[in-house]
Amino acid sequence: MTDRKKYKILYLMEFPIDLAGGGQMSTQTLCEGLLEEFETVAVCPSLLEKKARNYPFRVVEYQSDENREKNKVLRVLNFFRRIGSFYRIVRKEQPDLIHVSMSESLITYGFLRCLGIFSGIPFVYTDRGLAYGYRTHSKRCILSTLKYADRLITTTHFNEGLWKAEGVKTEITVIPNTIGKAFLKFDPDERARLRAAQGFEKGDLVIGFAGRISEEKDWDFVPVLTKALHDAGVVFKVALVISVYEEQDVAITERIRGEISSQIGEENLVYRQDLSQQEMADYYYAVDIFVMSSSFESFGKAAVEAMSRKCVVLSTTAGGLPEVIGKEEDLYTKETVDKFVQRVRQLQEDADLMEREREYFRDRYLNNYTLDVHLDRHRNLYNEILAQRT
Repeated sequence: MTDRKKYKILYLMEFPIDLAGGGQMSTQTLCEGLLEEFETVAVCPSLLEKKARNYPFRVVEYQSDENREKNKVLRVLNFFRRIGSFYRIVRKEQPDLIHVSMSESLITYGFLRCLGIFSGIPFVYTDRGLAYGYRTHSKRCILSTLKYADRLITTTHFNEGLWKAEGVKTEITVIPNTIGKAFLKFDPDERARLRAAQGFEKGDLVIGFAGRISEEKDWDFVPVLTKALHDAGVVFKVALVISVYEEQDVAITERIRGEISSQIGEENLVYRQDLSQQEMADYYYAVDIFVMSSSFESFGKAAVEAMSRKCVVLSTTAGGLPEVIGKEEDLYTKETVDKFVQRVRQLQEDADLMEREREYFRDRYLNNYTLDVHLDRHRNLYNEILAQRT
């Protein structure tokens, strides 16, 4: 180790870092994993349950309302309040590099950056969406801000191509998502214990769904899938995990649970809510087939979490998911639900096929999405940009 300056990296977010979600978890992973080499600081709205002191890195909180207010006036007011918060925090912290982790944060910071404020601080942006998924005015703001970015990071080559098609001149680096430390250790013996703890028997086929309530996850499609399986005579149980953030999420969750229970029986549905990363790591052990139902997905971090626990992953073809899954036979669409049902039936009836698939997905995680690879790529990128600026 050299005695060089420990550079400060400031991560700007519009959601609390303790809210379950891919962007939040990825930011936490970077803040923890790079802490020895950099001073990492997460800037986010007030935490939901945890305290800033619970994190090994610094967390700077600011006041913010929910990000999906139906009242446009409140949304505008919240946007300008966030601009003020970012300005005060960046000015006080004086970071060496800013990493913007979410699209709303980029637009917020872009308001300042396009005015020439903080022009001496290099910044990078990780696009966790897809270039075609933004509203016209949002994309215009993003494109304007990217002119000043030192690097655009995408999580898939698919999205890289989309941004290049938009005419972005900013250099692009592809860094796939990874998962947190809770998933690092894999113990195959844990499967039997954790399945039993959830009430699953050895011969049960357990179908898993997990994620936070959002339009992109298309939760309304989940009961369609479970009904199709049930109607086809497939005998299965469901392990369902949902994270809620806003009041409206509760009603959606209750509806989804109710529809699935009415199909397969309440006794065949195990529901958990707002799990920690360690609890999620345990959850996947109990799942045989994890299903992605997304209608829009830049990457699909939950798919990688499931892979790490040796689950078979079946997914829609939304966005970057085909690149993450890697096998056409494990993909389906809303128009090919019958293909999904047939694949589940094949896996249930052929134990050897199920085991080969489980090995395939575990290997895919190890070869492409480990924490070490993810951290190394960010570390190298930060050092490259900082070297150019100093």
